[in-house]
Amino acid sequence: MCGIVGYNGKNSVTDQLLNSLELLEYRGYDSAGIATMNKKTGKIKIRKCAGRVADLRRICENDKKISTCGIGHTRWATHGGVSDTNAHPHRVGDVLLVHNGIIENYEELKDHFMLHKDLKSQTDTEVVAAVLNRLYDGDPHEAIRKAVKYLKGTFSLVIMFVDRPDVIYAIRNVSPIVAAYNENGTMLASDVVALAGTADQYIVIPEYVITELHKKKIKLFDLNGKKVEPEFLEIDWDTTRAGKGKYPFFMEKEIMEQPEALRATLDGRVVNGEIDLSVDGIPDDILKDCERICVVACGTAMHAGLVAKAVIQRNLRIHMDVEYASEFMYEDPIIDEKTLVLAISQSGETIDTLEALKYAKKKGAKSIGIINIKGSSIARESDYVMYTVAGPEIAVASTKAYTTQVLTLLLLIGRMAKVRGIFDEETEKIFMDNLLQVPEKLEEVLEKKNDIHKIARKILDAKDAFMLGRGLDYSILLEGALKLKEISYIHTEAYASGELKHGTIALITENTPVVALVTQEKIKEKELSNIREVQSRGASVVLFVREDFDLADAEYTDVLSLPVMTGEFMVFPASAALQLLAYYVSMDKGLDVDKPRNLAKVVTVE
Repeated sequence: MCGIVGYNGKNSVTDQLLNSLELLEYRGYDSAGIATMNKKTGKIKIRKCAGRVADLRRICENDKKISTCGIGHTRWATHGGVSDTNAHPHRVGDVLLVHNGIIENYEELKDHFMLHKDLKSQTDTEVVAAVLNRLYDGDPHEAIRKAVKYLKGTFSLVIMFVDRPDVIYAIRNVSPIVAAYNENGTMLASDVVALAGTADQYIVIPEYVITELHKKKIKLFDLNGKKVEPEFLEIDWDTTRAGKGKYPFFMEKEIMEQPEALRATLDGRVVNGEIDLSVDGIPDDILKDCERICVVACGTAMHAGLVAKAVIQRNLRIHMDVEYASEFMYEDPIIDEKTLVLAISQSGETIDTLEALKYAKKKGAKSIGIINIKGSSIARESDYVMYTVAGPEIAVASTKAYTTQVLTLLLLIGRMAKVRGIFDEETEKIFMDNLLQVPEKLEEVLEKKNDIHKIARKILDAKDAFMLGRGLDYSILLEGALKLKEISYIHTEAYASGELKHGTIALITENTPVVALVTQEKIKEKELSNIREVQSRGASVVLFVREDFDLADAEYTDVLSLPVMTGEFMVFPASAALQLLAYYVSMDKGLDVDKPRNLAKVVTVE
């Protein structure tokens, strides 16, 4: 869950590394550092500190920026506390190294190689550097080959050797590395976002392939020394969009980009008024023949799966499970060759989801990845892939990734209903009309952002907040509650409102903020009845409601009307409203909206 970058070219490496690390900071922001080497002078410079990349930039301000080869890192702490010493890069003898992942047997390696006197930090990373240094006798490939045989766990290692000042080496297991050429040299990074609009194509470095980054070329070798031909992928979204533009935070920008992202996700998948997934290469037989469906995902992606479950079970009458990917393998899941597994992940690198997917494939299941990043680990592991086309998402709290995941799942469900003969002509028309209106209806909510901002101001001082809904509304609110708690630090829980009387209502006291969502016709009256129950205990209720619903003169602290869509499609206007609510609460509290404490965007460690 760290950001890695390397650059070898003709420009100042310091500036290049710092700029790229800022783009990667969402992957970790406990500490940051860079190491540079100058071939002409032989000078090695390491600058690192606890804190943000901005702090590192100040440390580097007065340095002479003449080196053109170096590596950098932004850290999310796993082994060892947040300190200057534990920050990467680490140097042991002739080896400089940055690392993403977890080395599980680092304590054993300390004993095996008798490294205790060589180590200054508490990190597993420095142990790897020390092992490499012990094994290095002038042949980088041989040292790397020997070292990785000792390592247990996940890793991406980017390495420089003191006597090879103009080459950067890299190798990985699970944790991602991408590489690219640009007009000024070559780069590698843990995420394509770090390429910062300087490249049109990139390489996903295969596992256990040694990569050499030279000033004008990138070389790949397997562990037997045989050359590996790189496979280039197109960058089909503009990485320069990663800038904040006119917005104070990435999160607001990404909320406002949702209509565009949703249109891009629909593009090419609706042909002559029908859903067509041939652009994704998904055969109808996969959708027609499965007897059950299982989603494996984490966090926001899992919440997208819960929405899909509500839609599938209601409309297709297919059994569907939504599993925490982190718990999946430990619960003896019932998976077989008739199961269709949907692995959902924005980055495509979520380690828990990747391991759950591998487990399901071993059991014979067919799989579809719902992913945003081409060439990612989950995309390569899946039998088929549907890309969400959300573009770069930098804020840790996911917004447009979530809504494009839900839209992609609805495209899949719509096609499944068609090939299974479930849609009649009228039902299909209603479904398609709503599907095509999604971007426009979400825009209507974004136009109400000032109204939502006013509502947000009223819950700034809350220590606890609750969200209530039933059925699909409850599934939507699980994501809304996650957004509010992760960026505002207000303890927020979503509850199925029918469960209030079974214990939860004891938590409701005078002026407790309650956000209620009412969008489903069939259960509207029951939801409104549950809301009255918390009002009678003194709760301060904010109601997000479909605008054509009659509230029968009931009184609420605040009401926000949501544009009308059919059934399951209300997830889109409702989710946008909840995202803006969380955003404004966090912003008005003066918090760092994009980088909430203790969290990183991409979870690549178990």
